Order: sequence, then C-alpha cells, then structure tokens
Amino acid sequence: MSGKFLITGARGQLGAELCVQLGDRAVGLGHAELDIADRKAVLRKVRELRPAVVINSAAYTKVDLAEKEIDQCRAINATAVGYLAEACAEVDAHLVEISSDYVFGSADAPREARVEGDPVLPQGIYAKTKLEGDLAAARYARHTIVRTCGLYGHPDPAAKAPNFVDTMLRLGRERPLVRVVGDQHCTPSYVRHVARAVVFLSEEGHRGLYHVTNRGATTWHDLAAEVFRLAKLPVKLEQISTAEYGAPAPRPSWSVLDTSKYHALGGPVMPEWRDAVAEYLTARGMI
Repeated sequence: MSGKFLITGARGQLGAELCVQLGDRAVGLGHAELDIADRKAVLRKVRELRPAVVINSAAYTKVDLAEKEIDQCRAINATAVGYLAEACAEVDAHLVEISSDYVFGSADAPREARVEGDPVLPQGIYAKTKLEGDLAAARYARHTIVRTCGLYGHPDPAAKAPNFVDTMLRLGRERPLVRVVGDQHCTPSYVRHVARAVVFLSEEGHRGLYHVTNRGATTWHDLAAEVFRLAKLPVKLEQISTAEYGAPAPRPSWSVLDTSKYHALGGPVMPEWRDAVAEYLTARGMI
C-alpha cells in the first residue's frame, strides 16, 4: 500500500519499531504530538496528514493502575479508537488497531491456543477497555485488529520503555533471588517481529482480526529462566502463583494465541519464542 503511515504511540516499543521499519513513509506521533483521547485534535491531524494507513499503537497499559484510573484508561483504549475510526473514514484511510491477549481472561480456559473466533471474556478494566477498542475499530469497514502479547524490545536501548525481559535482566544483576509467576500461560513477543507482521498486514491491506505473537507457549517464570540462562546470570529463580503475587488486576491464566490465520497469508514468519528472546539479547549485546 502506497502513501503515508500515521503511527500513534510512536515513543512506545511497538510504535518506535514501526517507525524504524517504515522509515520515511512513517509519521510517528507520541502523546506530546497527538493526544488520541482529544477528538478535535485527532480529526485535525488526520485531515492535515491524510495518511493511507493509521496504526494505533498508543494505549493505556498500566494494568493495575487502570483499576483506579478507569475513565482515563477507557478514554485512551476505547473512546479514542472511535475517534481514529471517524477520522480514517473522512480520508478513506485503513485503520490498524493493536489489541491484547488480555481479552481472553476466563479462569476455566482450555489448554489450546486461542483462535480469532474464540469467545472472549476480559477481566479487569484494562482488558475490558481493550476489547471495547476492538469493537470500535471493527465498526469501521477498513480495519485490521492485531492481538499480540507481552511486547519487549524498544529499538532504542536508551529509551525508558519498561518490559519484562529488560526487568529480568536488571533484577538478575541486582538480586540473588527473583520470584516470578508460573501459572500464567502466554507468548511474550519481540517487537521487531510483531512490527514486521503489522507492516505486512498494513501494506497488503488485509482486513479483519489476526493473532500475531511469537510461536509456542511459555509462562513468565519460564521466560525469566530462559533470559537468565542466555545472559548467564547466576540468579536463583523461584516460581510463585498469581495469587501469591497479589496484583490488583486479574491476569489471564491462558492467553496463548494461535497465529495460523496470520501465517496462512504468507507474511513474515513469527519465530519461536525462545529464538526471539535469543535474537533480542544478541541485539542488545547480552549474548
């Protein structure tokens, strides 16, 4: 697809990586340049730029704080998506909405990778508002919704963009013992790979809902173990339960996503999660 790509949330991990991969075709806007919760600002900017594609990688992602900041979370994750869809309709742009595995929040989940048509049951304000955002995007004909999980790997190592892998690297250097939840099954994903897939879907104009993560399934505990192994950090790792961790907001117990629908399109292959972690740590000079 020719034309400009407008990237919202361009200072975050995925937004920044999208800007890197798209190069001169991307107009990247962070919150300081565009508050997507401001309808007038969104309409004005999209009318001005007239992009061919709008990729919304902006989101309220403070999962626990969202339980208190409900209005702010909903304004960014849900209401703002409606504004972006409205603006896209005015200039006939394609809207790509970045969604989350958190929409699969039921506790009685089958131990099979989730396909796009599986029932959703979000738990917690963050998860519910992300689903609301999906529904707002889906009401616009020219939409693509990309569900992903546990992103890590800002293209600028100096950027302040906390993620699980970097947190484990820091804790592994600072502490003799690290305790990590081992009963949440998912597939955290390297932004370089996710961005590559999002660019493919956008350029080819594929519409609808797609799951895009690295392949395979793991837990946060097992991901931490792999990070420590690859980085050769001699830290003791202890597995704890979600209940023991005691976070204010609920987390999905099983949100492994099936990427078959995406891969059937012939786009860039999403590597297995262990290979993705190794690629990221190599890029960081850690291994």
